[in-house]
Amino acid sequence: MGVEAGAQVARSRALAVLRVRSRALAIALLPAAVAVVLLAGGSTDHLVGGGWHLARWITCVVALVVLLAATVVALVVARARPAMSPTVPIAEESALDLYHLVRDLAERLGVPAPSAIALTPDCDSWLEDRTHPANAPPAPVGRDEISGVRGMRPAYQAQRRRTTAPASPVLVIGSPFLWWMRVAELRAVLAPVVAGTGPSAHPDIAAARRFVRGLDAAVAVAAAHRRDPVSRAALAGVGWVARVLLRSCRVHASEMERGVAAAAAERAQAVDYGLRIVAQEQVGLAYAGWDRLLTRVALPAWRMGRWPARLDAGVVAALTELSRRDRLAEGFTSRLGERPACDLLEEPGLIDEAASLLAARLFHGGPAEPGPDWAPVDWQEYPDEVVDRKWRTDAARLHRVLDALDARGALGTTTPNPQDPDAPTLSRVMNHLTTPQTDVDPTLNPDPPLNPDPDPTLNPDPDEDPDLDDERVGSERGVTLAAGLSAEVAREEAAAPAGGQGTPAGLTAGQGQGQGQGPDTALWDDGILPLFPLQPPRTGRELLADHVTAMVCCAAMDTAGATPGLDWLDGPSLLLNGERAADLGPKVLTLIETGDPAPLEAWLRTTGVRPEKPVRLV
Repeated sequence: MGVEAGAQVARSRALAVLRVRSRALAIALLPAAVAVVLLAGGSTDHLVGGGWHLARWITCVVALVVLLAATVVALVVARARPAMSPTVPIAEESALDLYHLVRDLAERLGVPAPSAIALTPDCDSWLEDRTHPANAPPAPVGRDEISGVRGMRPAYQAQRRRTTAPASPVLVIGSPFLWWMRVAELRAVLAPVVAGTGPSAHPDIAAARRFVRGLDAAVAVAAAHRRDPVSRAALAGVGWVARVLLRSCRVHASEMERGVAAAAAERAQAVDYGLRIVAQEQVGLAYAGWDRLLTRVALPAWRMGRWPARLDAGVVAALTELSRRDRLAEGFTSRLGERPACDLLEEPGLIDEAASLLAARLFHGGPAEPGPDWAPVDWQEYPDEVVDRKWRTDAARLHRVLDALDARGALGTTTPNPQDPDAPTLSRVMNHLTTPQTDVDPTLNPDPPLNPDPDPTLNPDPDEDPDLDDERVGSERGVTLAAGLSAEVAREEAAAPAGGQGTPAGLTAGQGQGQGQGPDTALWDDGILPLFPLQPPRTGRELLADHVTAMVCCAAMDTAGATPGLDWLDGPSLLLNGERAADLGPKVLTLIETGDPAPLEAWLRTTGVRPEKPVRLV
């Protein structure tokens, strides 16, 4: 499909969408037209006598009701705010080279240049129409208006608004692209996106898009507002009409967008087509590194009220590390000598910080501004400020649960520490997981796990094997401890203040992240954050493994001179003599799943860790 063919398809489908709007208007005006005819006939003595007088009254009442309902629907559709992506607007003076690149690209493509540029903390780029009056974008980010920097309010929540709506769409660029891609690669990737401004400028396509977006926004308004019965009934009717109209133009709107995309892709082939094929490989690589950085590195910090302030720079470090490890990525490091796209920004560090705070808002639900319990952290501070604190907080929670189980008589027989049986030592944890659990009153068991693990080794069924063998005794005690940890986490989350400025230190291992719980429950575009939760709630097995690993790491730091570290691909890591301890995880799993401490004990002897020594907790 060529440029003209795609544009022709888009225009024809746009006219089909507008015909749906015209038919809806005609249906709304039909009773009024009939009423006018009957009234005119009565005034000329043609439609008189019989039932014509009653018909005129009924028709006029129906016409009035239909017109009133149509007016309400039209007002809701016109005034409802279409969904707008949360972004970091970039002022032209803070990215002169980037604006010049985009305008030069639009000139080469023969299309209107985008009205503005914004960044999104995601690996994608698109055009976004913000011509709706309610969607007037915030003031662009200048050098002194970056979120969380120099005490200013977040740029994407600035109160100042543009006085005039932009005529062309806003170009939204994925912020990881700017840091990982080279300038030529970014231009090649943006070419098909910028080419979409051509069809967007057509009046029929623009009108059809506004109509569809208005209907979609009206449906959202009707679904979100639940007030008194009268307004609820009225909005229910508006939502029903909007959904009917959306179903009527759904196919036409989809075909219109396909035509626009085909025309844009065909037009963009004339600009950097060969380079675009190579650049698409970098898009996939950037996405993989971004996802790994968020889930392995940023999420542990977010859970404890800290947000990494240089996430996009972290993408470069993560992908560079990947190129060092992966033979398939060996050629990627040669690209690093070329000019990175972030050089197109005047102050890339400040823009990165704004995008990083927005990422924390979107993916975790943190507050909109930095505060005492929601502070930025630099990468060089990450091991001490995040990793060390996370491990010690988890270790403290683990020992609180052990204290509670001991007080309730749920521990059974253990091998106590001769110096202090309740001391926070690794030996205490290992003894609990390896000593048989006997003669425990079932009424003293803690609350069951919030997310029971289906693994039979963690949830044995006594009915299947009444005489538990030695390998499953440790698992039975692990279930008890995992249940206590799950209950403790649930209590901490329930005690967290709603809409607060941060998360207490005790919530670092919270399970509710998948349900939108976090350090802030403020609304964003009438929705509860986070909009895109990264991970589902953790199971009891995962919680127990995390806490035991944290205790081992604390013991290694306090008794063997180990240090906390940051692995760009795997997150928090333990460093022994400067080398990452990569073989610790399987030994911890063996302990909690089978109750066999031998692998972990051998590792402790090899590394010089003394499990009987108390560790420092937070």
